[in-house]
Amino acid sequence: MVYIIPYFLLELYLTIEVGSQIGFFGYLLWIVITLVLGIWLLQNAHISIMNNIFSLSKGQIDSKRFYDAQSAYFVGAILLIIPAIFSDILGVISLIYYIFLQFGGKIPFIKDNKRYRNQGEDDVIDIEIIEHSSTGYRSR
Repeated sequence: MVYIIPYFLLELYLTIEVGSQIGFFGYLLWIVITLVLGIWLLQNAHISIMNNIFSLSKGQIDSKRFYDAQSAYFVGAILLIIPAIFSDILGVISLIYYIFLQFGGKIPFIKDNKRYRNQGEDDVIDIEIIEHSSTGYRSR
């Protein structure tokens, strides 16, 4: 919620700056091209989904990469439909991330060292001794 106002201010600033540089008709053409591209991406999303499902079934990608790729694809397409410069930039970045994931890219997971610390010594073995008695098994 805190980022909404700076986002709109940045969007307004970039729209005014780009509009003044390329003119009204250039900006109108920009809006129409990104709108058509975003709608085309959404209409052809089933192809992307089917390709990723095929890759998932063959074991070429895991379910997290499938989810990340499809989320980036849809977010990028929707951001391109929104008629503003900064949302178009974010949409293109999202689609670049989608392409990165399609070519097997993987962002490494960084472990939190505090969470994965060893709780004791590595050479301690915890065992349970079971003794036989006349009444059955007894555990200590």
